[in-house]
Amino acid sequence: MKIGAHVSTSGGLHTAFDRAKAIGAECVQFFESAPQQWGTARIDDAGVAQFRETMAASGLAPAFIHGKYLMNLASADAKIFKTSASTLRSSLNLAGRLGVRGVIFHTGSHKGLGLEAVFDQICEAATQVLAETPDDTWMIFENSAGQGGTIGSKFADLGQILKRIDNSRAKVCIDTCHAFAAGYDLSSSEGVAAAMRELDGEIGAANVAAVHCNDSKAPLGAGRDLHENIGEGHIGRAGFEAIAAHPVFADVPFLLEVPGYKIDGAGKGPDKPNIDLMKEIRDGVAAPAAKPTRRR
Repeated sequence: MKIGAHVSTSGGLHTAFDRAKAIGAECVQFFESAPQQWGTARIDDAGVAQFRETMAASGLAPAFIHGKYLMNLASADAKIFKTSASTLRSSLNLAGRLGVRGVIFHTGSHKGLGLEAVFDQICEAATQVLAETPDDTWMIFENSAGQGGTIGSKFADLGQILKRIDNSRAKVCIDTCHAFAAGYDLSSSEGVAAAMRELDGEIGAANVAAVHCNDSKAPLGAGRDLHENIGEGHIGRAGFEAIAAHPVFADVPFLLEVPGYKIDGAGKGPDKPNIDLMKEIRDGVAAPAAKPTRRR
């Protein structure tokens, strides 16, 4: 289990690796361009070579692109739907050029229509995009908190999509905050075990490509996407200890998207204290402290 983070790429995509190393990350996620704007980053062959060289030298792996927030494969608006599919295609093609693992993205919202009404549209678009993008990239659907008709709050929804697509490149990313907000109690060993039984039955544990590792400011089942620093929210340290100990996550990269601790009045995203705490939790689970030697 590697512990990593979402980091800025201000100054060029290759800068992600120095920022990640500075906070002790072991893997990395980044936006390839502004997440609230359409359009994929334009990067020439020299820029691709620089990125690949920097990534190799950093030793950080795997790396992921996070897709645009604007994408909505469930949209009833033909223009938004078409642009979403085109953007996902462009992002996966860029992932192939850069040599990163794949693209993690939000499927979108059915806006009250229900999953059944948009199911075919989502699956057909995803199937077409997979056919037009590099075979070594993964299309990674992220679970949602369930707000605003967002798709994927229940593992069964993502499982249905993956089964219909029937492509080994289609994977999932489990966001711990989103899952908790959607009603999966990840704050205890019992809750984690129950959630993972459902995940394995609906999605398949082997299809989990990554974890977005975030505590939750909102209570269980609130349906609100409010990330909190590790151990500071309703999942709590005990919850993350249970998550880290579960075999489903043994070899899955964890990517922090937490707000970070306030420095000069505001947190600036994942930071070293959060990374260090997750490493401590991981290492404590993997290698429990030895019993104290009895004194004679």
